[in-house]
Amino acid sequence: MSAARLKHLHLLALATTLALLAGCAHNGPQPLYMWEAFPRQQYETLTAHGAAPPDQMADLESHAEKARAAGAQLPPGFRAHLGMLKLSNGDTDQARELWQAEKLAFPESAPYMDQLLKRLDAPAKKAKPA
Repeated sequence: MSAARLKHLHLLALATTLALLAGCAHNGPQPLYMWEAFPRQQYETLTAHGAAPPDQMADLESHAEKARAAGAQLPPGFRAHLGMLKLSNGDTDQARELWQAEKLAFPESAPYMDQLLKRLDAPAKKAKPA
């Protein structure tokens, strides 16, 4: 085998190896959920250092829209937290809807979501005549 042919085979082997390695390379596993600033915002809300509820709701709704557009999943607790904010703003229907959605998305949250839903319905039951 000639030296030129041998050099050509070495280059071909090197190019094939590089192509295989490049094909195997990736950016690592993608996150399961689109978290963004949600954990920080939730922490700030719970420590009373967060923005006003309407501002928080706008941020979370923007986050949810971005996740929908990207085909990403919302993180656990996201809908529950937004539901709490909606309730603090007097929107019980939205709170109920969000807590039911949290329960569907994360069945392990059902006991807590059921407790919140039960408390939400309690004033209505007291108001009805016996």
